[in-house]
Amino acid sequence: MSEILLTGYEPFGEFERNPASQLATRLDGTTVGDATIVGRELPVVFDRVRPALEAAIDDHDPDIVCGLGLAAGRNTLSLERVGINLRDTAGIPDNEERTAVDEPAIDDGPDAYFATLPLRTMKEAMLEAGVPTTLSTDAGTHACNNLLYAARHLVETSDREFGAGFVHVPLSHEQAAERDDGEPSLALEAMADGLVAGLERAVAER
Repeated sequence: MSEILLTGYEPFGEFERNPASQLATRLDGTTVGDATIVGRELPVVFDRVRPALEAAIDDHDPDIVCGLGLAAGRNTLSLERVGINLRDTAGIPDNEERTAVDEPAIDDGPDAYFATLPLRTMKEAMLEAGVPTTLSTDAGTHACNNLLYAARHLVETSDREFGAGFVHVPLSHEQAAERDDGEPSLALEAMADGLVAGLERAVAER
């Protein structure tokens, strides 16, 4: 049985919990088509993300790598279409207090990489599962964009072969309730259902 590496970022900044990590943990071991999800938490630390990702890929040799990250303020699951070669923390340092301004994600890398998962059909499957989902061309310039770019760069510069993508997730209902600011949110159960539906479609089309 093949494997899907599903990564979720740890809590960071003002967020004491991160639904991305919660979802990766929740879905670890889930069977999707003829594949099994391997859920792993990654650090929100620029200089540790790529080594941690590569180590997980070496351990599991996945057919699909899909990262998850929190995008507070969004109201849907967001399938990211492109990662750019740029790090800019925009005033939000990583978890080792590292800031970045106009730095490349990878020296001498191309300007951008497109995700290689079947995003449009994944979106269709996720909507059919009753979970609000959109396509996005804004993965930001923080750790989330960094992971998508690093995963695609790894495929392009090594003998590893896997489909790569990234999904931004909104606040969970519990988080939004704690913050009491009327922010958009989705239930963790709904987000998990949407991810399973999308990944099942991706597996079927590999």
